[in-house]
Amino acid sequence: MNLEEYKGVYIFAEQVDGKVSNIAYELIGEAKNLAEALKTDVTAVLIGSGVKGEAEKLGAYGADRVILVDDPALKEYRTEPYTHALAEVINKYKPEIVLIGATPIGRDLGPSTSARVATGLTADCTKLEIGDFPLTVPAGKEDTQKHNQLLMTRPAFGGNTIATIACPNNRPQMATVRPGVMQKRAKEDGRKFELVEFNPGFTPNKRYVEILEVVKKISDTVDIMNAKILVSGGRGVGSAENFKILDELAEVLGGEVSCSRAVVDAGWKPQALQVGQTGKTVRPQLYFAIGISGAIQHLAGMEDSDLIIAINKDEDAPIFDVADIGIVGDLNQIVPALTKQIANYLATKKQ
Repeated sequence: MNLEEYKGVYIFAEQVDGKVSNIAYELIGEAKNLAEALKTDVTAVLIGSGVKGEAEKLGAYGADRVILVDDPALKEYRTEPYTHALAEVINKYKPEIVLIGATPIGRDLGPSTSARVATGLTADCTKLEIGDFPLTVPAGKEDTQKHNQLLMTRPAFGGNTIATIACPNNRPQMATVRPGVMQKRAKEDGRKFELVEFNPGFTPNKRYVEILEVVKKISDTVDIMNAKILVSGGRGVGSAENFKILDELAEVLGGEVSCSRAVVDAGWKPQALQVGQTGKTVRPQLYFAIGISGAIQHLAGMEDSDLIIAINKDEDAPIFDVADIGIVGDLNQIVPALTKQIANYLATKKQ
């Protein structure tokens, strides 16, 4: 493999029901950072049926080029035709880096595509950067570093440690990226980009599945990644029943309740509400960390919140290192009192 043939940073622009998902814009934002370091450009690969109209949005968020694979065989997501489409794009255009969202679709498409093009894949990344590999060279050893590699960081061993992985000998370098981690750039309506239409052809084979019926179910669980205000509880809340005081605070603020991994492990809340490396990454305008010690795995999922208010009885809790406002004391006294004060204030404002 001639690594020099592979150029550019590509992202898979996931779409559902003909509308590009937010993760695509987040990936473009991160791809722009990587492309600037490599002095190259960003390409979004848009795969679907009747989705040409979405290409302009990808350009507005920073894509320099959009490769459109549009075919009736791609109307609904199916592993084989989508893998064939993305693999053929890679084989033809030879990108240096390919980023895919770590969504249910991306977690299926990423591995199948990387296997098809014979390269590696680092899954569920929370950080990407361009650097040297290996990171250091032992003293007295010959300098064998490879430069300008994609360094892919992800949680490992259940989130108890962090691993940085590289793929120095194969191309493209592929990663799936956790939604909510990367920042999308400001939209620039009318931004110019190149549109390339490409269709490798689709011939059904034994790997094609037939979709008999699509049943859409509305989840009862709130998507905490879209919440502007989060009231998050940890082991220090004490019990599932005691989350009632957090529910009351969230209701007064017009926010949602989330939690730490310890709460999920205890069975108090569902995993869909977990914030952290093994949960979801959130960026609300206001984040309450109540009874949360502040383990690094949790901080990685919420430290970019605009305003962090921590309530903990342990004045040495690591959560106070990232909090904008810290309150030391018994949450069972502080939270109800705070809820009452906020409710009274809001009632006064309405008068």
